[in-house]
Amino acid sequence: MPAERRYLVLTELFLPTKGGTAVWFDEVYRRLGDRGTHIVTAAVPGAAEHDRDHPNTVHRIRWRPSRWLRPYSLPIYARLAATAHALMARHRLDAVHAGRVLPEGLVGWSVAALWRRPLVVYAHGEEITTWGRIPRRRRAMRFVYRRATHVIANSDFTRERLLELGVPAARIRVIHPGVDTARFRRGPADARLRARLGLAEGTRLILSVGRLSRRKGFDRVIEALPALLARGLDVHYAVIGIGEDEAHLRALAEGCGVARRVHLLGHVPPDELPAWYRTADVFAMPNRPVGADAEGFGMVYIEAAACGTPAVAGRHGGTGAAVLDGETGLRVDGESVEAVAEGLARLLAEPELARRLAENAWRRAVEELSWERVAERTRALEEAA
Repeated sequence: MPAERRYLVLTELFLPTKGGTAVWFDEVYRRLGDRGTHIVTAAVPGAAEHDRDHPNTVHRIRWRPSRWLRPYSLPIYARLAATAHALMARHRLDAVHAGRVLPEGLVGWSVAALWRRPLVVYAHGEEITTWGRIPRRRRAMRFVYRRATHVIANSDFTRERLLELGVPAARIRVIHPGVDTARFRRGPADARLRARLGLAEGTRLILSVGRLSRRKGFDRVIEALPALLARGLDVHYAVIGIGEDEAHLRALAEGCGVARRVHLLGHVPPDELPAWYRTADVFAMPNRPVGADAEGFGMVYIEAAACGTPAVAGRHGGTGAAVLDGETGLRVDGESVEAVAEGLARLLAEPELARRLAENAWRRAVEELSWERVAERTRALEEAA
């Protein structure tokens, strides 16, 4: 039996940092390696407790830019490079994996080139559409991506952006993020959560989970609520997450006359999140582009799917890989309040459609998108390299 491969993983985003990307790397590398895999990541509150029993060896560094030096990020590059080269010198690890193209990918390239190791760089989509507008960063991204052994794209949308940068198609592999199917699973609605929101029997619940930013489309769901009520649908809307749009969403709910039906819950305990998905009738994140910012995939759709909850997604970005339109959910024009309202109304008013889409989404999540399957695909990529 071949020896377990040992990875050097460079990523700012790693649990207990919030966000889907942090979950992705934590879940995959605990399945790919043991203590011989070394994770270099950011020092954040709660890290010591998280790392204590982690199956990988986790190294934490200060991930803060300088207020005085130019470029501001120079200290991050220096700390990351020093730690990465020291670990490679000490352990002679088998491969370098970078969680993003900058700064991790550029530092990863320097390590991989010096120590003659394969380099794998992850691409998430939004970093290409946003940083790609800055000429200096675009040149740096092209340099790293085109020298990587493989680039993991989270969706076909991201793959297309990589091709536009001139990355050879043969080096790009599409591997979707996954879901913990033991944690996120089907089950009955939680009566305690419904009671917490003051929902009467028969009241329907729409749920969103994610950072409160404009591109997620949470404002469009709020704007759609009056149309749903006008159709005779008794519906409430719960949003889990924090972010810069909180005040805007509260004011919008007041202006639309639905403030009592909109519940901004902030953070919820992680062990409570699956129950919220199961309690909702519909999951909604009708994303849309805001400037160059785009949704690269959307792991929350897969979490909802694993809990048996049908989803409404926007048509922009890489969400088509997470929600298969008409098969595992509905994709609508996230720019249009009318389109968002129509998509939500169909799932709320057509129980057979909602049941069919939810069943298909659950089956796909369990059979194709578990973290075990994602780790298998990542391991196969390394074996090919």
